Amino acid sequence: MNRRNYQRELEQKIQEIEKNHRVPKLLLHSCCAPCSSYVIEYLSQYFSITVFYYNPNIYPDSEYEKRVEEQKRFIQEFEARYPVDFIPGDFEKECFYEAVRGLEGTKEGGERCSRCFRLRLRKTAFMAKKIHADYFTTTLSISPLKNADKLNEIGEELSREIGVSYLSSDFKKRNGYKRSVELSAEFGMYRQDYCGCIFSKQEREAQKEGR
Repeated sequence: MNRRNYQRELEQKIQEIEKNHRVPKLLLHSCCAPCSSYVIEYLSQYFSITVFYYNPNIYPDSEYEKRVEEQKRFIQEFEARYPVDFIPGDFEKECFYEAVRGLEGTKEGGERCSRCFRLRLRKTAFMAKKIHADYFTTTLSISPLKNADKLNEIGEELSREIGVSYLSSDFKKRNGYKRSVELSAEFGMYRQDYCGCIFSKQEREAQKEGR
């Protein structure tokens, strides 16, 4: 079975949008400012974006606050073609720990991460419906370590369940990740060295120590 080319699908969707001379409203789930940088630069040429920062997985609290402030700063400083707004999500740590219960010891990239993706994307889909967005999507696929197939599978399932269109994507394509690194340097962004949760932090620290 041939794998889907999510970047090509996104480009085709953008072509349709431009033909119709529309500026759709997009709710963009963001995991952090560095990952959002290229995605906002790219999509704000075609969409009116609201960035939704919902990441109850982040550990510790000080890291969460640092990432929120960096996200808001980037949005304020970046000159987008169309408006970029911001909605802060609730920091519901207990929801994350409940979602991944029993999978605390599994490796990064496995079922624990899939459950975390679903938790965050579900909240994003409901928020998209609430604000009458035309689409929702997430910046998560920009990371070379994130499974774009799984993210799009979850997004499309939630789209059908909740009734709001999901924008299929794989933002690491077309040198998206490389561009996000360049923008991070350009804007002097804080770049974390672990995904966000306590388990990814512990795994990263073990890698540094050679364990």
